[in-house]
Amino acid sequence: MTKYWIDHMTEPFAQWCCLQPKDISKMPESAWKLVFYTMSWSYSTYLLFFSNYSFFQNPPSVFYDWKRGMPVPTDIAIAYLVQGSFYGHSIYATIYMDVWRKDSLVMVVHHFITLALITFSYAFRYHNIGILVLFLHDINDIQLEFTKLNVYFKTRGGKDHFINDVLSNMGAVSFSITWFWFRLYWFPLKVLWASCVTSIQSVPHIPFYFFFNTLLFILLIMNIYWFLFIVLFVVKVLTGQMTEVNDVREYEEDMQMERKDADQNSAEGKHLQNGTKKKHL
Repeated sequence: MTKYWIDHMTEPFAQWCCLQPKDISKMPESAWKLVFYTMSWSYSTYLLFFSNYSFFQNPPSVFYDWKRGMPVPTDIAIAYLVQGSFYGHSIYATIYMDVWRKDSLVMVVHHFITLALITFSYAFRYHNIGILVLFLHDINDIQLEFTKLNVYFKTRGGKDHFINDVLSNMGAVSFSITWFWFRLYWFPLKVLWASCVTSIQSVPHIPFYFFFNTLLFILLIMNIYWFLFIVLFVVKVLTGQMTEVNDVREYEEDMQMERKDADQNSAEGKHLQNGTKKKHL
C-alpha cells in the first residue's frame, strides 16, 4: 500500500520536474526503495546501537542463552514482520513491476533466499543474528537508490544539473566502499564467524546448522557477484569507457537508447533556446 501511494506521488513529481521519459518510469521504484531501506536500516541501527543489544560489538552473543522456542522480543519481531512483508512483495515486484536488468534473475533468487532466511531464522529463534544480517545489508541499498535518483534528476528539462551530478558521483563512491566494508568484510567477520564457529561453541548440536549456514554462504556469493559489477563500473570509469555514473546492469541496447534520447533532448533544448534568442533579436 505504501509503495502504491509513493508511486502515485512521485511519478507526477517526476513529470513536473521534466525528467527524461525513461527516468520517469524508473524514478518511483527508486524513491519507494529509498524510503523503505532508510526506515528499515535506521530501525536496525537503533536496535544494535541504542538499545540493550550488543550483537554488533560482540557477535558471539547472538547465541548466548539460546533455547528452542524462546520468545522473540517485540522490537525484533516488528523488524522481522516488516522485512518479511517487504521481501515477499519484492519477489512479485522484481518479476512483474521493476525494470528488467542483467542481474534481475539473480535478484529474484536473492529475494527468495532472504525471505527464507527471515522465515527460518525466526522459526528457529535465530532472530538475533538476523538483525545483524539486515543491518549489514540495508545501508548499501540506501546509497544505491540515492545514487540512482540523482542520476535520474541529473538531466531534466533538457539541461544538465551540476549538483545532482556531484551527488551521484559521491553516492557511487560511498556505495562501492561500504559494499566491500559491510558485505565482504564485516559480514564474514561478524555473521559467518558467529554462525559457523561460535554457534556450536555456545550451543552444541545446534539444530539446522548446515541449512542456515548454507543460506548465509549463498548470500555471500551473491554479494561477491554484485561486487563484480562494482569493479566493472570502476574499470570503465578509469579506462575512459564511461564518463558519468550509469547502471552497468542495464542491457546495452537500453543504455544506447537512453543515450540517444538524452542527446535528442539536449538537441531539442538547444534548438528551443536558439529559437527564443532569434525571437528576441
